[in-house]
Amino acid sequence: MATGGLFWWLGAGVLVVLELFSGTFYMLMVALGFVAAGIAHWAGIGLDPQLAIAAGVAAAAVFLLRRSRFGRRVRKDASRNPDVNLDIGATLTVPDWHDRRARASYRGADWDVELAPGEPEDARLYEITALRGSCLIVAAKKQPVRA
Repeated sequence: MATGGLFWWLGAGVLVVLELFSGTFYMLMVALGFVAAGIAHWAGIGLDPQLAIAAGVAAAAVFLLRRSRFGRRVRKDASRNPDVNLDIGATLTVPDWHDRRARASYRGADWDVELAPGEPEDARLYEITALRGSCLIVAAKKQPVRA
C-alpha cells in the first residue's frame, strides 16, 4: 500500500501547483485534506478512514475559508473604484457653480461636474470621487495641514 500514501502526497503537490494558477485558496484547502490523509496513511490507518479524513479536513478548511475575510469578495461600486476609473482621486478646479452643477475643463475636454452631497461650493480645488456616465462627482479637496 506504499503507492496509496504516494497518491496523497502527489495529489497535494498537484493541487498546490494548480492553486498557483487559480489564486482562490480553495484548492489549497483541498490539498490540506490530502496532506491529512497522507499523515493518516503513515499512521497505518486504512483506506476508508483516509478518504473520510481527506474529505472532512478539506470540507472544514473550505468552510473556515468561506467564513474568513479571504473567502468573501466585497464588490466595489465601479463608479467609485479607483482601480476601474483612474480619474478618481484626480484634482481639478471648478470656476463657478450653478445649483451644485458646473462645466469644467479636465484632461483637455469640458466635463459635466456635480458636487457630492454635503460638499461646499467655495473650495479652490476639488477631487474626483466618482464618475456617473460622463459626469464627474467631486468633493472639496482637503488641504494638508502645515506645521
